[in-house]
Amino acid sequence: MAHAERRAQCRRESAVVELCSALATELRTGVLPGRALETAVASGGAVAGALQGGGIDPTGLRAAARFAGDVPEVLRRLARTPGAGGAAAVAACWQVASESGAALAAALDRVAEALRADSALREAVRGELAGPRTTALLLAVLPLFGLLLGTALGADPLQMLLHTPAGLGCLAAGVALEAAGLAWTARIVRGAEGRDP
Repeated sequence: MAHAERRAQCRRESAVVELCSALATELRTGVLPGRALETAVASGGAVAGALQGGGIDPTGLRAAARFAGDVPEVLRRLARTPGAGGAAAVAACWQVASESGAALAAALDRVAEALRADSALREAVRGELAGPRTTALLLAVLPLFGLLLGTALGADPLQMLLHTPAGLGCLAAGVALEAAGLAWTARIVRGAEGRDP
């Protein structure tokens, strides 16, 4: 995953958490849910800015809140955006609260807390994986360093690798093992990040 896309997903995750918190705060003042959502995502507000910073247009949420639209459906559509999956939990809370009269503010607080915990765990895993990633990069560059060192010492490793049958065999085996090692390390990292099935 590209670094810029990962940062955008983190901004979307944070924006959904801010939406939960702001909506819960508004609901505690005694405002009806539709009005609370409209106020929480008001144009120029912190939540609207956070959503837009993550590449999410809050206009649909504002319109659904203002005109009594299907807020859970708008939230579910928002949840399909990478990094905004927490909006599905907000939609479920909204739907349950509207059908049963359950306390929406408390549920949103729990959703925000769970989303923060998930985000913190992902960041901790990313931090722990920085060492293995660096080691893999170092091991990938090490053969090139070996070739440069051999050349600096007066040997001609490229002549041996490229122009002799034994050298070609060693080169092919080395490239295959290097590629397998990098693929294996990448798979381990993806698995630890939860991106590998």
